Amino acid sequence: MPTKIFSAATIGVDAVPIEVEVDFSSGLHSFQIVGLADKAIEESKERISLALKNSGVKPPMSFHKKLIVNLAPADIKKEGSGYDLAIAVGFMVSSEQLVNFKPQKTIFVGELSLDGRLRKTPGILPIVELAAKNNFDAVFIPKENAKEASLFADKINIFCFDTLKELILHLEKVATQPPLERAFENIESNDFDFEIDQISGLNQAKRALAIAAAGGHNLMFKGPPGTGKTLLARALPQLLPELSLSEAVEITKIYSVANLLNNQNPLISRRPFRNPHHTASVVSIVGGGQNPKPGEISLAHRGVLFLDEIAEFNRQVLESLRQPLEEREITVSRARGSLRFPANLILVAAMNPCPCGWFGDPRHECSCSMSLIQKYQRKISGPLLDRIDLILEVPRINFNELKAGADKKLGLSLKNKVKAARERQNQRFINEKFSLNSEIKPKQVQSFCALDSETETLLEKAEKQFVLSPRLLHRIIKVSRTIADLEESENIRLEHLAEALQYRE
Repeated sequence: MPTKIFSAATIGVDAVPIEVEVDFSSGLHSFQIVGLADKAIEESKERISLALKNSGVKPPMSFHKKLIVNLAPADIKKEGSGYDLAIAVGFMVSSEQLVNFKPQKTIFVGELSLDGRLRKTPGILPIVELAAKNNFDAVFIPKENAKEASLFADKINIFCFDTLKELILHLEKVATQPPLERAFENIESNDFDFEIDQISGLNQAKRALAIAAAGGHNLMFKGPPGTGKTLLARALPQLLPELSLSEAVEITKIYSVANLLNNQNPLISRRPFRNPHHTASVVSIVGGGQNPKPGEISLAHRGVLFLDEIAEFNRQVLESLRQPLEEREITVSRARGSLRFPANLILVAAMNPCPCGWFGDPRHECSCSMSLIQKYQRKISGPLLDRIDLILEVPRINFNELKAGADKKLGLSLKNKVKAARERQNQRFINEKFSLNSEIKPKQVQSFCALDSETETLLEKAEKQFVLSPRLLHRIIKVSRTIADLEESENIRLEHLAEALQYRE
């Protein structure tokens, strides 16, 4: 009878159980791994053999039999070195070198080094979550993943080890170790690198930031170099509410799969702020690759994706944002199947009005031709602009405003307004699967964003004058709903819609 041990594979940001079946058959010695395994798993035969030998266990080469390892189900591509530990345990049970351990519903995940040490393995958090939700008895992982896994320590027994030898002694009940204890409670973080209180003037731009933060709306700043566009974007996280525990776990799962967690403090306690360079490729932004991993839009989930100098990004990169900005997730399709990564974010973009940056500036002459300016501005397509709710100019502030400094109480005031506006939305959408105005579906706009006759007349005039698309009309109405929430108004009034219209070109 073959020995069955459980491991797990990450698919997107979720995990699925993998059965590791180990058995011997008669014949000359060989060590074969089957079940759609990649190169890293094929190479694990040498790692596992030497790790077992250096841990005081007879390695596979000591047995003059065929050793077959099957990773099931065979139609799922197995990638990475995380199956080393499960294969090693399966071999020891099958070769009767582990006599006091009976395989049960237990998951083993971890890479082995040649001397038997267990190395950090990516994707541990979704694997532990899988075990907790599917009533597994325990999970065995490397000690380097301990803090990350401890998020679920109150829901399942998690055992962490530095070496294979320690694991063997535990399974043989010679030197048992206690299960992991939960290490995280408070996830609030009020330490921000950039704050609105540090920015002088630009009150309308700060108002736009508050609207974007309150309703989860996408935002674009336009203006000459050095006027504060980047500072404003970097100050947005200060206005966003603290992460809930469920949101923090959701984000941490993405970073776990991407292998970007900090060993010392792995829980993501602040909303992400991602700022990719304009030379970034499509795959690095939306995700994918030969072994699909989350891209920048997924790493910015529940936070902010900032595209500085958006017109300098490759056109293909920008167009690839259209679907995830609408659906709030990205589907990466490959020949083997499709993967979904979450992408519920606030997009903040900044751009100059022309290549030299000075077009329209009253105090600096522009050196670009009109055809060059038009070509530069056309890099941002109409469909992409339709998905940006707020667009406004950031003017140069004069010396007196700069000298006067910033209002030191404005940041806290705006944050409290944003918090109150989000609480109103939570109550409004209590029976829905979303919680922000920006997420209202077109068919629900009439229900949640009703307009009176006077306000509807203004919207009709704006549509005729500016030739607004239906998508953009819906976005303007949703921005109006957020402005009304910031003003603690039950209904969208004329001044709310008028302000929302001002944030369009």
